Amino acid sequence: MSEQITKNRFLSFSTFDIKVIGLVLMVIDHFHQTFTPLGAPGWLDWFGRPVATLFFFTTVVGFSYTHSKKAYMIRLYISMAVMAILMNLTQQIIGFEQVQLINNIFRDLFIGTIFMAGVDQSEKVKQGQKGKHIALGILLFLVPFLLSLIMMPLLGSAGSMSAGKSLFMQLLLALNPAILLAENGLMVLLIPVLYIFRNVRWAQLLSIAVVALIYGLMGMTQWMMIFAIIPIALYSGAKGRGMKYFFYIFYPAHIIILYAIAAWLY
Repeated sequence: MSEQITKNRFLSFSTFDIKVIGLVLMVIDHFHQTFTPLGAPGWLDWFGRPVATLFFFTTVVGFSYTHSKKAYMIRLYISMAVMAILMNLTQQIIGFEQVQLINNIFRDLFIGTIFMAGVDQSEKVKQGQKGKHIALGILLFLVPFLLSLIMMPLLGSAGSMSAGKSLFMQLLLALNPAILLAENGLMVLLIPVLYIFRNVRWAQLLSIAVVALIYGLMGMTQWMMIFAIIPIALYSGAKGRGMKYFFYIFYPAHIIILYAIAAWLY
């Protein structure tokens, strides 16, 4: 992504602005998710379709410019595990069986950083030790898929597990960055594509449009992710306000609050 900040533009967005847009749309989407048993209209779900793409984009920007990619990945991994545990505990404590909480965008974003780390290795080939970087890059790309293969037989036998084994399974699921468990599935592969084209905005927008077209041809409302190209096209390159940890806290907090209110009203 170009460091140059677009100036004198009638309308432009910083990284912070795009995150806020994503959060607002996400709240509407999760309101639909948790209040569906109370009659929330289905069209509210449409607002959430661009959300993952917006956060994919801001993660690409964050990973590109962070001072420590290792620390960035660790932060997302911890958030992924904590989020999974919180969602499981929330369901057990509140017991609102009409709504299942499988939300964990942090897992998608962490898997995306694994792929981006793989891209980094491929780009280091020119620096020497070609075999090492190619092998490590391929391995990083395979990790989320290999973990999925390991998880498949375990998931198949989850229903017959004892309480102790079931608890172990929940912990294993919380700690596992398998693409099989990703909230957005194979759509997570859009992250390394956006990263490869991080310095070519039109290619990023085209990539998003192609994925949206595929979903449209499949008859899925996820094609509405195409609307994410509007704020991304108007991205100025500026970071904007900080509040980094606000997003990490707000995501699980608002889901738990909406879930609890919906359960109480139901």
